[in-house]
Amino acid sequence: MTGEDPGRSELARFLRSRRDRVDPTQVGLPISRRRRSRGLRREEVAVLAGVSPTWYTYLEQGRNIRPSPAVLDSLARVLLLSEDERQYMHLLVYGHPPRARVTQEPASMTDMVQDLVECFGQGPHPLYVMDEIANVIAWNDAAAEWYTDFAKLPVARRNMMWWFLTEPEAQQRLVNWEDDCRDIVARYRQYVAMRHNDPRISNFIDSLQQASPEFTRWWVEHEVHSQRQRPRVFRHPRLGTRTMHIQVMTPTESDNVRIAFHLPAASIDSA
Repeated sequence: MTGEDPGRSELARFLRSRRDRVDPTQVGLPISRRRRSRGLRREEVAVLAGVSPTWYTYLEQGRNIRPSPAVLDSLARVLLLSEDERQYMHLLVYGHPPRARVTQEPASMTDMVQDLVECFGQGPHPLYVMDEIANVIAWNDAAAEWYTDFAKLPVARRNMMWWFLTEPEAQQRLVNWEDDCRDIVARYRQYVAMRHNDPRISNFIDSLQQASPEFTRWWVEHEVHSQRQRPRVFRHPRLGTRTMHIQVMTPTESDNVRIAFHLPAASIDSA
């Protein structure tokens, strides 16, 4: 009997429709003359996905069961789902998508963000792009003007969090340095919530704890901030003091890349 939860009912219908469209030969099953139904049988999906046929039958009936993320990904593999379809299943069950699978080579993603900076970063306001450990992988001239000239830094130190937390220049450039640092640490804790198993992120956090006593103190406070717009006040030796609003966005192609736009405070305040 189908449950009352619309998500479970929709997942049941979705699984049945995807199962019907898979040719058994696509998943390595032989075609029998006695096969009368199109697509895969429930028992075949269950065996290939590593779950019991009874449990999978309940799932297709909309029963009150909750598949784990790993089981959903296993079903996506067996049913030959696209990345959009895989994420759709997670949305139905958990209300939020899983981490996107990387569909682009790193080189093409780098090309994309470079093109973005060239197209939209020619104005007077900073624009920079970070990877999952805050390495600055692209920036415009205004970012170099108001923050630092990243081109002059060693490649291993072109990192926004490292610059904030360890470079004396950051304290000179940011009027509210401590508040800004606390904010980026709290934002990063929220950002890495779905990335605990990434050794690159774990190593990065360890290195920051060794390099910055402030980061260590703020990290263990467990403050969490989402990526909402907030003001940042800059102090420039030649251009004076200026407030800009930071808006961080993620491109649809990869959730490992974040783009920081800086909007003039006057336009925000008058909106």
